[in-house]
Formats: sequence, structure tokens, C-alpha cells
Amino acid sequence: MKTELVADEARFAALATDWADLYGRCATATPFQSHAWLHSWWLSYGRRGRLRLLLVRGADGRLLAAAPLMAVRSPFPALVPLGGAISDYGDVLVDDGRAEEAVAALTEGLAAAARTALIDFREVRPGGAVERVYEHWRGPRRRVGDSVCLELPAVPMEELVARLPSAKAQRVRAKLRKLTSLGVERSVVAPDEVDGALRRLLELHQLQWQGRKVTSEHLQRRFCEHLVRSVGPMVRSGDAVVTEFRLDDDVVAVDLTLLSRKLAGGYLYGAHPRLRERKADVAVMLLDACAEHTRERTRGALSLLRGNEPYKHHWRPEPVVNQRLLLARRRTAPLLSAALCDVAARRRGKELLHRWESFRERSGGGGT
Repeated sequence: MKTELVADEARFAALATDWADLYGRCATATPFQSHAWLHSWWLSYGRRGRLRLLLVRGADGRLLAAAPLMAVRSPFPALVPLGGAISDYGDVLVDDGRAEEAVAALTEGLAAAARTALIDFREVRPGGAVERVYEHWRGPRRRVGDSVCLELPAVPMEELVARLPSAKAQRVRAKLRKLTSLGVERSVVAPDEVDGALRRLLELHQLQWQGRKVTSEHLQRRFCEHLVRSVGPMVRSGDAVVTEFRLDDDVVAVDLTLLSRKLAGGYLYGAHPRLRERKADVAVMLLDACAEHTRERTRGALSLLRGNEPYKHHWRPEPVVNQRLLLARRRTAPLLSAALCDVAARRRGKELLHRWESFRERSGGGGT
């Protein structure tokens, strides 16, 4: 096998066909590992000279494994997955048919590419392909928990409702009837109309969060450009679907759901406040639409993606903890220790912040 480290942006763009072919042969791949998503992310967020794509090819030139990485210098030298904070899962791609030899070659290539840097895989979904690399790794390594994702079984809406206690199930059915009585209609957006729908999604997203705390990155121009650039090709390849919701002939909500063989997950939506004013339950409306995509093909999970928000727990989801896999060589073992200290410090900081916020709530916000 031939292992190659690519740092040229033009070559990254030219890999689209080979990458898509490999993506289709990797059962654990999520849409966040698709070429459309990663290359678009690089155009919006990448920094010149930092690209590091590790590729493994067979004797016939076929791409058998790929690790999409970039070099960072802070808080310590490391190779981290492309996709950054706006991607819910990080991973590598491995050809399932030649996994053993491909993983071995990829692991050796990563050890050579790391040199004086730590390899830091964030947000790895349990069962991800990079876990095989972790098992083959010969140097110092550590696995720690990362973000929590909440998952439901990939079943139609009526089965999700049936999982609830009877009183809650009755309320959800009433909310579904309310959506029908209001005349809320939904339709899947055609590929050639996706760009405009995504811009409406972001406009509605900003409107729904007006005056409240919102993820600031979702309001940035670079995020909009990334979303518009990446999702169109993903819709055409079946890795995403955009749904519009209309009320009185006006688009009042737009939802973006990402799809893969293993899961369907609602990534982002925008909803006009008018829906809540009309007593429409937006969460029920969106989950009903997302669950519809599980009818077409068998998927393992309907993911609510990252975030432990209380409203998600109404559906009795299963918490699934993403993993952070840290790989070092013997010479870079001190970087591994530094990373673990950073993890511990951040966790402690979150605990203290949570305690402080709980105290302020109990004291009516007047505590010091």
C-alpha cells in the first residue's frame, strides 16, 4: 500500500470522486466526513499551510483510507480532524472490505505524520473507524469522554410516541393534530432550490433567537457560505435533506437533516415566532419530519446530535457519549499529559460554573 500526506488545497478539491467512492465503502461514516462538508469547511475555516490529509491507496491506486486533519499550534502542537466545532462527529474513512490492512497502513502513516505533534481526535461516535486506529496504536494513548449526543431509535413518529408514558403520548398526539388543524404543510426542497432555502433557514434561525442567547457562529457569514456551498451537493448525493414548512402559503420554518447509513440527525433549523404564537409545537413538528426519513431506508439511530437540552429528554432518548482519542509517540508523551490536564481543568471549570448558576437560581440572582 502507498501512504501519502497531502497539504495542497487544490489536490484536496480534486479528491472529490475518490473520496465519495471511499465514503460509500465505510459503513461508520457520517455526513461530517463527506468530501462536500469537509472541503467546504476548509474553504471557510481552514488556515493556509495547515492542511494535512493522510491517504492510503492500494496497488491499483484505489483510495482505501483517509484521515482529514489539520495542524494546530495552540494550546499545544497537534493534528486535529477537519470540521471543527460546527461538526458533531469527527472520524477517519476506512474501506470496510480491506479494513485490517488499510487501518495498519493508516496507523503507521499517522505516527510518521505526527512527528512532534499530538494526534487529537475529538467527537468520535462510538464505533467510529478511528477506534480501529486507536487499537493498533503502539505509543502512549488515552481515551476520554467528549460531548453527549442523545439518540432515539430510527422508527416512524407513531412508534416514537408509543414509547412515551400514556399521558405524554396523548399530549404529543394532540400537538400533531394541532399542526394539522393549523394547516402546516411540509415539503422536501428540490436540489436546485436548496441554496435559497438554506438562506431562509438562517434568517429564520436568527429571528427565532432574537433577544436570546444564540450560537454566535450560526450568524457569521462564513458559516452561511459553508452551509450553502456544502449542502447542495450533499442533497444530491442523499447525505442531506432540506424541508420547508408553510403556513398560509408562507415559509415559516426550514429544517436541515443530515443522513447516513447509520443515522439521521436534525442539524439546524429556523422557525418564525409566528408558529409559537399560533400554539404550534416546533419540536414535535421537526421530529415528525425527521422521523419520516427513517421510513425510506434502515438506519440505526435518529440522532438529536450534540447537546443535553432538557426539551430533548421529553422523548426518552439514550445518551451516547462521543469519545476523544489522544495518540502520542514516546517523544510527544508530555503533550498527552498536557492535554489530559487541560481536559481535567475544563471539566472542573464547567462543574464550578454549573454550581454557580444553580446557586444564583436558588438565590434569585442576587448571590455574590
